[in-house]
Amino acid sequence: MKKYFYYFLPIVFTATFLNAQSFDKIKDYQMFNGYFNFYYDDSSDKIFLEVDELEKEFLYVYSLSSGIGSNDIGLDRGQLGNEQVVYFKKAGAKLLLIQPNLKFRALTNNELERKSVQQAFAKSVLHGFKIEEESKGKYLIDITDFLMRDAHGVSNRLKNAKQGSYSLDKSKSAWAFERTKAFPKNVEFDITLTFSGTPEGNNIRSVTPNASLVTVAQHHSLIELPDDDYKKRAFDPRCGSYPFSYYDYATPVQEPILKRFVTRHRLEKKNPSAASSEAVEPIVYYLDNGTPEPVRSALLDGGRWWNQAFEAIGYKDAFQLNVLPDDADPMDVRYNVIQWVHRSTRGWSYGSSITDPRTGEIIKGHVSLGSLRIRQDFLIAQALMNKPFAERDDNYQPMLEMALARIRQLSAHEIGHTLGFAHNFAASTNGRASVMDYPHPQFELEGNTIDFSNAYDTGIGAWDKVTVAYSYSDFPSTVNEEVSLGAILKKAQTDGLRYISDQDARPQGGAHALAHLWDNGRNASQELEKVLEIRKTAIDNFSIDNVRTGEPNSVLEDVFAPLYFFHRYQTEAVSKLIGGLDYNYSIKGDGQRTVYSISEATQQNALKSILRTLNAEEVAIPKEKLDLFPPRAIGYGRSRESFKGRTGVSFDALSAAETAADMTLGLLLHPERASRLIQQKSVDNDQLGLKNVLNELIENTVEENNKDTYLNEVQQTINFRVLYHIMNLAAHKKVHPQVNAIANESIKELRTYLLNNGKNAVSSEMVRRIDAFLSKPSAFKVIPVPKIPDGSPIGMDCMN
Repeated sequence: MKKYFYYFLPIVFTATFLNAQSFDKIKDYQMFNGYFNFYYDDSSDKIFLEVDELEKEFLYVYSLSSGIGSNDIGLDRGQLGNEQVVYFKKAGAKLLLIQPNLKFRALTNNELERKSVQQAFAKSVLHGFKIEEESKGKYLIDITDFLMRDAHGVSNRLKNAKQGSYSLDKSKSAWAFERTKAFPKNVEFDITLTFSGTPEGNNIRSVTPNASLVTVAQHHSLIELPDDDYKKRAFDPRCGSYPFSYYDYATPVQEPILKRFVTRHRLEKKNPSAASSEAVEPIVYYLDNGTPEPVRSALLDGGRWWNQAFEAIGYKDAFQLNVLPDDADPMDVRYNVIQWVHRSTRGWSYGSSITDPRTGEIIKGHVSLGSLRIRQDFLIAQALMNKPFAERDDNYQPMLEMALARIRQLSAHEIGHTLGFAHNFAASTNGRASVMDYPHPQFELEGNTIDFSNAYDTGIGAWDKVTVAYSYSDFPSTVNEEVSLGAILKKAQTDGLRYISDQDARPQGGAHALAHLWDNGRNASQELEKVLEIRKTAIDNFSIDNVRTGEPNSVLEDVFAPLYFFHRYQTEAVSKLIGGLDYNYSIKGDGQRTVYSISEATQQNALKSILRTLNAEEVAIPKEKLDLFPPRAIGYGRSRESFKGRTGVSFDALSAAETAADMTLGLLLHPERASRLIQQKSVDNDQLGLKNVLNELIENTVEENNKDTYLNEVQQTINFRVLYHIMNLAAHKKVHPQVNAIANESIKELRTYLLNNGKNAVSSEMVRRIDAFLSKPSAFKVIPVPKIPDGSPIGMDCMN
């Protein structure tokens, strides 16, 4: 097999001043000799490209080689743009750069049939270039304007993020020749672009020295397409890979016109018949050489876990991870790269790829890891430890070890995306079966101490071996590939492994009982009980000794925030059991259960567990802890990760409980969940219904009495949120009308209860608000609560 790129190519084609014979115009220009020859004229500050073959397809990719540094804006260093197959075509005195429409094809030897599809769907002309000179079938064009433009859409991104109106300022833009290079199979152009404008948002002001002038670096790559030896592999919805698809209009009528294949790197054994063999060309990744220790070693360790999965299918050292050579450019398409990306705030990490749009072959994996991610896990550990800095201030090693354990898992996770694998959010129900899940740290209570030793996994999972086997197994010619692939998935099913991905795992309105983000265990309700106990123990232990000597109490408050909301993700998981379903990505004949409702007993247990998070005794910050949190010290103002409140400078314990309760209620009484409860009850009268949920909710909140005045006020605060969320269901326009009816009935019953049993101003106020709602429900709007501090991603619509 002829491999596409050669990773340690010894020859680098640098600029020369040789007299090029093909064109008179460029005889004194600086020449770059590579896949496309190009020339730089320093007198006019222009770049000219030599095109020696028309209508030959190649790959064009744009990206950012340096970014803005704001997670909210999203223009990161190393961010890839769209890859596009393009070709040059002569049209009079111009060369047109054309992007064909590869979504619609006719894979046939009938040329007229192919043309009929090509002519039926639009193509895109990306640019028209005046031919500067023609010689011996070669063409010289000026590509300056094509390269020095806002290809990545920086100005639109800033506008859409409400950060201001900006336009490219070419007078402050220039070529970056230290990153502009030519190689035999790719040429790379790097340009410093400055955008001038009027800033409007705080995000852009927070990351720029002069928010009126925003300078980034844009990168363009022209790449030779891989050869035709790559073999596509059929996609199966059970396989755990991302689908690559197109329409083939040459398909016989009895067959599906939409073709689906997995995305993957090219990988073949040197000896396909051997039980264990080296690869013809291994998959080699490189870690950003700017990554510091001990993070560097952790990322290398975690990323190398993938070789365990390749060894399981008979490869020797097929997956390798090394440190990027000092003279290599991470944007160079020849390198699969893990970049250590800095931002001003915590944010997502993600795994992207450059793929061949014709086949789905992954050409370059490109991981971006947010450098602040590790600090959140450190903060969680700091909050959970019992007086970590009571005796000395350098007792940080246990916290660091937990944070590094998360970084190992994160490295494996994001690399997995660039190998072609999707999230598996059901893996946590199979004992950490996949690094492609979002792992919540697992802790154990040992008396009054919380044990971190098993917080994160330490290797590749059983499901990951299935996905690698499906996508990358190399079958000898004597083996039926379709049958063998089916056997891999059948064995996974027999072994009890489950696979559920993104669209079924999101908490808001989600229904799958096993697929959750940042949860643990097969029984979500039991795990929530455990998490609440861990949370309670850690809060009881929490003291000034959770920060170092000399740090203000304002820092202590920020350490406390992730501890207080420690139950948030397991609460999300439990909420999905109510009105929940269990289902598989089943296909005809595979023997899997298709879809069924969660049992009434399981849903009742879930409701019982989730109602604990609406009880003042559970969610109230203990009174004796409130003295730890004075008004913020100068220089230590609140951030997006701090508690928010309604009491001005003072710490607002009531708003903390209100925010936590609102989170639970937004999940429990989500309109889609309410509608599912209506259908669930109609199909099985013994099942949990919406009326049951509302009755138990009111009984365990509004009807609760607490003699302690502080806990009573916390509960009253929660009770108002209960009322608002029931009102929301009563007035909601996108639910079944039965939801409106049942919610309205509950509101009227609650009013009666308050009139008969409430003898205080709070009860009267609730009645007043109910009366206002009933008189004009169309005017109802949920009053917002103080925003919950940022939480995800832990260690922070795969997004990855």
